[in-house]
Amino acid sequence: MKKKSYLCRLKSIIQKNINKAMNNIKLRLIVMNFLEFAVWGAYLTCMGTYLATHGLGTHIGWFYSIQGIVSLFMPALIGIVADRWIPAQKLLSLCHALAGAFMVSVGAYGLMSGDALQFGMLFTLYTFSVAFFMPTIALSNSVAFNALVKSGLDTVKDFPPIRVFGTVGFIVTMWIVDLCGFQPTAWQFVVSGGLSIVLAVYSLTLPECEIKKGAENQSMAEALGLKAFSLFKQKKMALFFLFSMFLGVSLQITNGYANPFLTSFSAIEEFASTFGVQHANILISVSQICEALCILLIPYFLKKFGIKNVMFMAMIAWVLRFGLFGAGNPGAGVWMFVLSCVVYGFAFDFFNISGALYVDQETSPEMRSSAQGLFMMMTNGVGATIGTLSAQAIVNKLVYLPAEQGATPVEIWTGWQNCWYIFAGYALVVAVLFWLLFPKTPVKQ
Repeated sequence: MKKKSYLCRLKSIIQKNINKAMNNIKLRLIVMNFLEFAVWGAYLTCMGTYLATHGLGTHIGWFYSIQGIVSLFMPALIGIVADRWIPAQKLLSLCHALAGAFMVSVGAYGLMSGDALQFGMLFTLYTFSVAFFMPTIALSNSVAFNALVKSGLDTVKDFPPIRVFGTVGFIVTMWIVDLCGFQPTAWQFVVSGGLSIVLAVYSLTLPECEIKKGAENQSMAEALGLKAFSLFKQKKMALFFLFSMFLGVSLQITNGYANPFLTSFSAIEEFASTFGVQHANILISVSQICEALCILLIPYFLKKFGIKNVMFMAMIAWVLRFGLFGAGNPGAGVWMFVLSCVVYGFAFDFFNISGALYVDQETSPEMRSSAQGLFMMMTNGVGATIGTLSAQAIVNKLVYLPAEQGATPVEIWTGWQNCWYIFAGYALVVAVLFWLLFPKTPVKQ
């Protein structure tokens, strides 16, 4: 009996240690995800205001489109390195160190140059930073999945609550930059670069990731996921990826232009002192808060309505996202801005997550990862690049060029309204075509 009692106590102690280790790895991964997206949140929604207030408003689209351009090849190339030569957690550290150093350089150059900014220098430094940052999103996921599997945890069940803290990190730095008055200054880049360097150091403490066995025997086409392009031979998949690109056009428009739009009301006396104008980033952060909450609604909506209907809801949400920006104002109409931020959660999550689920269901296991990469390429790569450059042309024609020609603040507001209505009209056309052309596909239980 004593022996049995001793074994029971030993088993209990071991189990407690295992549980402690599991909780510890979850906490460590929460910190990693928090920092990963805090780096992005420091500048992504307010960089447009900085550029606009320093004479580079007509170039906003280039700064946001470069994220899509580098996403076409950098994540894949860095992924090959992680698979074949350098463990993912060490490569995550290296990428963040380089991204952070370049981003701090962006901030330093901006602070030293003041209003004498040169587009070429600023854009070059920023491009190098983004080129090394964008692959870290996939690398951080790989590190997290590896750590969870090694700890005997379920990635499907345990990763989403961890990932939510990435959105929390994004929101926290949005608020910090806003409350510190950094929205129109280059300090936002310094904050981002500093956090990136902190994460570079922290990444070295994360569990070791193994080099994939046999990865060196893969062909370059296999390693880059190019075989996924064979999915275009299937009509339904070709339509899906085509509409993914069309919807991807909308993804970065409000990131680039919502903040400059809100702060432009400072030139209209009636709205100059309103909360939305003085704290545009905090108002916009409602979008990220709702994004985090909408993730919890997806399982119910998919089960109730099916993937096609959920993706259609996302497209209609984009129509409302843009249309409400056009109809609202920071005064009595601020509720429209808030509602626009609320529907963003549906617009972003319902397509991105249900779309990823559709890819998972409709592709074979050996092609699943590369198909997910193709989905990201079509949305955040091709679509987002086309979208931001097209939005730049529209905003320049209707807002910034009239402003240079002496348009009044009210005329500039009208220009902004026309821009948002054009974007809403585009999203509506995509939604209608999707509903008419895309086949109905039930959720697989």
